[in-house]
Amino acid sequence: MIYTCTLNPSIDYVARVEDFIEGQINRTSDTFIYPGGKGINVSRVLKHLGIKSTALGFTGGFTGAFIKDFLTQDHIQHDFIEVSEVTRINVKLKSHKETEINGQGPVISMENQQNLLQKINNMSKGDFLLLAGSIPPSISDDFYAEIAKKCKDKGVQVVIDAAGEPLRKTLQYQPFLMKPNHHELGELFQTNVQTKEDAIFYGKKLLEAGVQNVIVSMAGDGAIFLNKDSVLVSNVPVGTVKNSVGAGDSVVAGFLSQITQERNYATAFLYGVAAGSATAFSEDLCTLEQVESLRKQIIIEEIL
Repeated sequence: MIYTCTLNPSIDYVARVEDFIEGQINRTSDTFIYPGGKGINVSRVLKHLGIKSTALGFTGGFTGAFIKDFLTQDHIQHDFIEVSEVTRINVKLKSHKETEINGQGPVISMENQQNLLQKINNMSKGDFLLLAGSIPPSISDDFYAEIAKKCKDKGVQVVIDAAGEPLRKTLQYQPFLMKPNHHELGELFQTNVQTKEDAIFYGKKLLEAGVQNVIVSMAGDGAIFLNKDSVLVSNVPVGTVKNSVGAGDSVVAGFLSQITQERNYATAFLYGVAAGSATAFSEDLCTLEQVESLRKQIIIEEIL
């Protein structure tokens, strides 16, 4: 089973305004409402790719109910813990620039946290658990590391898609996969990662620290996959970028959709790049048809 964990999910209210003017009344040309959060995005893309998962995390109030209802209608299994405050709403404004206004999120009590840890205790050897996104202010930034330690002890494969200290503190527990973008990778090592050579150099440092597999997304310059056996580089398929939200999550979902079916790493990486690109070229998260179409344009090269 693949489990995705979103500690601070949201409702994403996406509003398109043709020519946004600050300080004045603006009217939308299109609006969309989706359940948000990196883990939830991964569960949604996995469903589109025909792979089952269970979404975990914390939800509350009418906004939390919307998320659960949406996933239920989409036939995505979930097992959220109910909290006393409402799940946050994030506003994504699309105009001549993309602007995001993200809510802070509810307070997560110690009891809530222990309930989640108990669900993780019930996982089985060989399961995958994705820890994705930011940690709410009410939870210690050691929380991902605490979960990663439990998973290592149980033989559960941990995937990390986070940034900063919460990510750094998990390194000692040898996570199965990390997927920083080039900015996040640079922040980890207090430098700027601008080229593929930079990404390979610092990606190898993550391997030295204990990570088993690393994917570094390089935006319009493709992506890089590294493990102890190989370094793979991909191009980017041709398309018009419409949406940056969820593209990185789609890379993780595409990769997991194949590696959990015992495909090789090159195939899993290819599907990850295809899924990430397909989401970037769409208004919402990618579909299987879009991924299958784009993967034909992707070339994976091995660097010795």
